[in-house]
This record gives sequence, structure tokens and C-alpha cells, in this order.
Amino acid sequence: MPNVKPSTVLGRQLGDELRRFREAAGLTTAVAAEALDCTKGKISRIENGHVPVRTPDLVALMKAYGVEDWTARERLETLARKANRRRREGWWHQYASVLSDTYRDQIEMEAIADRIRTYQVQLIPGLLQTAEYGRAVTVASRAWETPEEIQQFIEVRLARQRRLTDEAPLELWAVLAEGVLHQQVGGASVMRAQLEHLAKMAERPNVTVQVLPFARGAHSGMFGPYLLLSFPQVSSLDLVLSEAPTGNIWTEREPEVARYRTLFDDARTAALPAPESLALIHRIAKEYDHDPCRTHST
Repeated sequence: MPNVKPSTVLGRQLGDELRRFREAAGLTTAVAAEALDCTKGKISRIENGHVPVRTPDLVALMKAYGVEDWTARERLETLARKANRRRREGWWHQYASVLSDTYRDQIEMEAIADRIRTYQVQLIPGLLQTAEYGRAVTVASRAWETPEEIQQFIEVRLARQRRLTDEAPLELWAVLAEGVLHQQVGGASVMRAQLEHLAKMAERPNVTVQVLPFARGAHSGMFGPYLLLSFPQVSSLDLVLSEAPTGNIWTEREPEVARYRTLFDDARTAALPAPESLALIHRIAKEYDHDPCRTHST
């Protein structure tokens, strides 16, 4: 599948026009954000063409910017309709029936991010999962019932992973609680293959994997998994996606995002260095091979 990014030519054109109207009105991104009750980061992503501009938001921005000319308003509305239609042509659109709104947003943001930092307490990150590991996770979630739905969801996960190997590969830094390596998802053979794949991916220059060992004890990041997404544009602010069983949550406000940066820095500092983490992953993978029914004492 082609790597279709949600930032389309039409989306950038719409964003450029909105930026010009904002600047002509003498408004900052902070003031524009107040009009939508959102963050400056969202205004930045709108102006860069990275997020869709829904009709209510467009109307609110045109009002805030004082766009009263009928011709200009019609041009902006037409651009928004066309840009959103093109955006829906991304590869993920064909899987719409198995994607929640939050997961679709995550895929769109991954497509334009240049760096993701993640901390995981239970699972291998989706970008690093094998097909069989992903299948076991999907079946256990009970969110999808039919074999067709399960297979589609796995295909989505594998398609997402192309961001790690495309022409401008995503930089991924994952800190995993040691329990992730011991949780037998799909059985011993699936785990062995998964850890071998994890180790192989960790050798890529754009992928860093660290393991936070049991021996570190209590630490500030032990309260739940999250992803911290960064973008190449200087004006774009980071985003955080917190993972929860009842639905994932986006965090955009800078003070809250800054807290997650601190949490990640604490986690990576407490974790084993990458070479030692890789050695531990290899060791545990071999243990799965030698004794599928083993128990661990670490």
C-alpha cells in the first residue's frame, strides 16, 4: 500500500489561506485557539494541513478572523470539502469498519510524525508487533468478533509498521517494563518469535528499545502506557495518546504534555541502556525456546 499522508495539497492550501486571514486580522494562534476552545497545537496542525477542518470549526475561524466576503467564504468551504474528501482516501479508509475514531486519528498522526516515544507496561508496541502476537492481542481484546474483522485489524497494524522502514522513517523510542517480555501472549513460540523480531527491529538506526527491569522497583511511569508524538514543523506541538480499555485519550495542552515528557525521561533514565536491553531480550527469547512452560524469577 502507498504511504498516503493526511497532509494533502488541498489541506495545505486551506491552511495557508486560514493563516493569511488570521495574520491579516492581527490574531495569534493562541487567540485563534480560543475561538475553537482548543490548543495552539491544533491551530498549527490546521494551518499545516495536517488535520481536517470540520465545518463548525471553519465557520468559527472565519467569524474570528472577520472573513465576511462571500466569495472568500465559499472558496474556503470548497477547499475544506475537497481536502477532507482527499484525506479519506488514505490507506486506512478501507478499514473504516474496524477502526475507532481515536485509532484512526492515531494512524493519521503517525503518518506525519517524525518521532514517537512510548512507554508500555503490558504489551509490545503495535509498531513492533509480529502478526501472530498482534492476532493474540486482538482476539483477547474481544473488541472484534468475526475472523474477518480480526484479520483486518491485524492488517492495519502491519500497514502502520511501514512508517519504520519508508524513505523518511519514523524515529521510535520504546521503553518497556520487563513484564512485557514475560507476559506469554499467544504462547511460548509466538513470544519467542516476537522477542526475536523486537531485537531485530531494535538494531535499526531509527529504533531504540530499552527495558525497565523489575529490580528498579517503584518509579514515576508505572501508572499506565502512553505515546508521545512529535512533528517536524517547529510550530507543531507534541501530542500524547494515553491508552485505556474504555477508549484512548488525546492530550494536547502543553503543561500536561510536558509532564509526559518528564515521565518518559524518568523511564528511559531508569531503564537499562539499549545494548543491555537488547542482551536481555535475546536471553529471554532463548528461555522461551528451551523451556516453554518456565516460570521466571528476576
